[in-house]
Amino acid sequence: MARELIVALDEGTSNVKAVAIDASGKVVSKASRPLTVDTPRAGWVEQDGRVLLNASLTVLREVIQSVGENRVAALAISNQRETAMAWERATGQPIGPALTWQCSRSSAFCEQLRQEQQGDLIRSVTGLPIAPLFSASKMRWLLENTPNGVERAVNGEICLGTIDAWLLWHFTGGKQFRCDTSNAARTQLLNLRTGQWDEGMLALFGLPRAALPDIYPSSGLFGSTCGLSDLPDGLPIMAMVGDSHAALYGHGLGKAGGVKATYGTGSSVMAPLLTADTSITQLATTVAWHDGDRIVYGLEGNIPHTGDGVAWMAQATGLTDGKGQVLSRALDELPASIDSTLGVYFVPALTGTGAPWWDDQARGVICGLSRGVTPAHLIRASLEAIAYQIADVITSMRQHPDFHLETLMVDGGPTQNRWLMQFQADLLGCPVARSSTPELSALGAGLLARRALEQLNDGQLAALLPEHDRWLPDDARHQQLQLSWQGWREAVQRTLWQPAAQTH
Repeated sequence: MARELIVALDEGTSNVKAVAIDASGKVVSKASRPLTVDTPRAGWVEQDGRVLLNASLTVLREVIQSVGENRVAALAISNQRETAMAWERATGQPIGPALTWQCSRSSAFCEQLRQEQQGDLIRSVTGLPIAPLFSASKMRWLLENTPNGVERAVNGEICLGTIDAWLLWHFTGGKQFRCDTSNAARTQLLNLRTGQWDEGMLALFGLPRAALPDIYPSSGLFGSTCGLSDLPDGLPIMAMVGDSHAALYGHGLGKAGGVKATYGTGSSVMAPLLTADTSITQLATTVAWHDGDRIVYGLEGNIPHTGDGVAWMAQATGLTDGKGQVLSRALDELPASIDSTLGVYFVPALTGTGAPWWDDQARGVICGLSRGVTPAHLIRASLEAIAYQIADVITSMRQHPDFHLETLMVDGGPTQNRWLMQFQADLLGCPVARSSTPELSALGAGLLARRALEQLNDGQLAALLPEHDRWLPDDARHQQLQLSWQGWREAVQRTLWQPAAQTH
């Protein structure tokens, strides 16, 4: 039988999954495992890199064994972004936890950079605002909290990387230390215009080039599997890409007017651009992907707590089963059972705010409580917060001269909530299109792998794209929701941090 399958891994924050994708773009096998997140103290969010690796290998084995290794042509990887790892080059063992994208332990150093007025320089080079979200300050923290960490990194004894580099290192038996352009663009160390590590940024963050991976296009050969138990040697790894970027590619290959919003633990809202314009200060300019022929840029807003905010509210209101799992049916039914939140707003700044506010000192707030408020109103407020946050980011995107919105293309677990999808369409006043494939990030990575493997063009790849379910906006409802949206913005202002001297 021909080797026609691409097996794509999607290593996320709350779960890891693998899917086998056939030559028509159909998912023919899949496996997944849940992942846990640790919060050892306020603002610290971490995972165990070895757990991420082992879970990734487990789901890959399950899928490859289910379809037969003789049918697998190549592997592809999409991954949670910004999460930083450090490991020993000699042994491959981590020297600390994986500091996730939600972690704000490096906020003091970020504040120092702001005080030194480095923000304009960092943005002009990397396209990113100063925030502990991005990898560089996390990598610095890992070295500073390792005995002789900086010295060992300079000597090439320590590797620093994002999750794609960590997985590739182990998948190839330590032979390849590489990352892709999209993940590199999330570190705050990549020069957007050269596509390479920037010496000035390395110096600013105190990170040696010797500790960083080489940068490759997202679509192309990264290496081959080697020395993995129960997995064949020699499987080529033909794509690596950040999960949000992979989702945008899987929606429509980056077609203009198609803006993507991933609804997950947090959310990424991304619009494709052809130039690296860094003028929208509230948002990040990033590399969406390098498909082997050209770089596509992205204008993006990152929101740390969307689905995570709903999960927190569900736990706080007791809307969980005995094992702590959110009762999804209740989340579907409760918002529609009431007409409004009775003026309640929930701003889930649980470890600070992301775009467009970028205040890592902000903390969450529930406001507008009255005697008639019930758990149903609080749950609805947590779901509305997702839509409001995404709408805030799109408002900032509208400042860009090349931006236009035809359809909001959505993916991720919370998009299964039909009430939320209609609310989002009504709030924005534009169609919302949900991919029929829940494994969209894996599919996007798989498409990039197939592009390189079979030398396909965009027209050929477009035939493999999944269908979308659509919600159309109600014009009257759109007008009504503008007042509620203004109330949301006023609630956000209550969360933003101000020095004590300015609060009187």
